[in-house]
Amino acid sequence: MDSKIIRSVSDFNTELKLRGFNVFQIESDGCATRTYSRKDFYKICLTTGKSAIHYADRSFEAEGTVLFFGNPHVPYSWETLSRTYVGYTVLFSEDFLKASDRNDVLQHSPFFKIGGTPILNITNEQRLFLNSLFQRMIEEQQSDYTHKDDLIRNYINLILHEAMKLQPSENFDQHKNAASRITAVFLELLERQFPVESPDKPIGLKTAQDYAGYLSIHVNYLNRMVKEATGRSTTNHIAERIIQEACALLQHTDWNIADIAYALGFEYPSYFNNYFKRLTGTNPTALRAAEV
Repeated sequence: MDSKIIRSVSDFNTELKLRGFNVFQIESDGCATRTYSRKDFYKICLTTGKSAIHYADRSFEAEGTVLFFGNPHVPYSWETLSRTYVGYTVLFSEDFLKASDRNDVLQHSPFFKIGGTPILNITNEQRLFLNSLFQRMIEEQQSDYTHKDDLIRNYINLILHEAMKLQPSENFDQHKNAASRITAVFLELLERQFPVESPDKPIGLKTAQDYAGYLSIHVNYLNRMVKEATGRSTTNHIAERIIQEACALLQHTDWNIADIAYALGFEYPSYFNNYFKRLTGTNPTALRAAEV
């Protein structure tokens, strides 16, 4: 990748993290829908073109204008199928949108939920109105107005409320290979728990039941699909990834054992010690000592 592109992507992600939002126009080649990779921001896209969108365990083919809602906790991918692809994207954190202390749209919105309807077909009249909202956000983002964040929040809320008036798209299809698709979703969710960056931010999903609940499917169904696709159990995948992260934290941080245990979802250090020894044959303290 060209060094200028690398720098621009790095600058973009740095600014996004500092401000909590970024709104931009998608270039005609549609690359902006593919290069975005941050996993801790919500995303709203207004796009015109042909694409295939894979969201959780469902797939959707779009042609024309659609409004798409991406949740950082729900794995999705986007394939641009047409040569011409235009529109707008706004990325924002939950903290940014909730800064007004009076916003609960994310919690009640059907667009950001597993099993929800994250894609809407948009008419030309609706497209023109939504275009104007994105354009105003871009103008405010570039302005020196002291309260521009409040205005941008208002525009995001207006888009969400306008979307709730519309009918969801119905032409979702189950992935042809349900086991493969659900397993891919599970494994991506698992990977999104890591790396653990602070003892104060423990992993949120720890058991097969946790993942099944998050995906709104029965744990037995998740276990069966993962076993069918990989030959290994859901619990085995989770345990392997937790141990891998535990070893990295023991070897490359100065966190004490209690902090590592808590960060990896263990209530007590003794539970973590027993778990680690059962799966590795040694205890955390011995592994750390051996690496010194």
